[in-house]
Amino acid sequence: MDSWLKAAGSESSGVCWLPSSMVVADDIRDKSEERKGRMRWIGLLFWLAVCFAVAGMSGRWTASEVSGWYRTLERPGFAPPDWIFGPVWTVLYTLMAVAAWRVGLVPASGLRTWGLALFMVQLGLNFAWSLLFFRQHAIGAALGEIVLLWAFIGATTIVFSRVSPAAAWLMAPYWAWVSFATFLNAGFWRLN
Repeated sequence: MDSWLKAAGSESSGVCWLPSSMVVADDIRDKSEERKGRMRWIGLLFWLAVCFAVAGMSGRWTASEVSGWYRTLERPGFAPPDWIFGPVWTVLYTLMAVAAWRVGLVPASGLRTWGLALFMVQLGLNFAWSLLFFRQHAIGAALGEIVLLWAFIGATTIVFSRVSPAAAWLMAPYWAWVSFATFLNAGFWRLN
């Protein structure tokens, strides 16, 4: 038999009496919701860590070559100043992480899994471009690779749009920037 506990909520007295099993169930439900909220934020931190791990590793190669080999290249006339790349990529990696996080929040499905798998592939291709262009100085190979990267970003964005339209919009600036970067890579390849 339930014991009765005092609980807030009665309009007339500010207190009502409820069976203890109802109060305990509400308490368990509140803790469960609290855990879900924490897990959501942990998921965001996970995706930020993944994206910025790639950014950090490829950024090290880039930074070490910008003041040396990269300065020796003939630049296309439409190449932006070097200082713009750091802030742009910081914003893009953040948007990518938030996009993957939003897709991860959606209930499990084949489409969600496919979208996140494509996301990881394009992230690997993003990393590989820095390796080819800055570390190996293979401008032509980097051009072929960035075309492949562009296609995988597009596929990721399209699948994300079916899972979470907001996630697709978060990927759009990245896809646009890589479109520009593809022409920039082609310009470097033609001139060098």
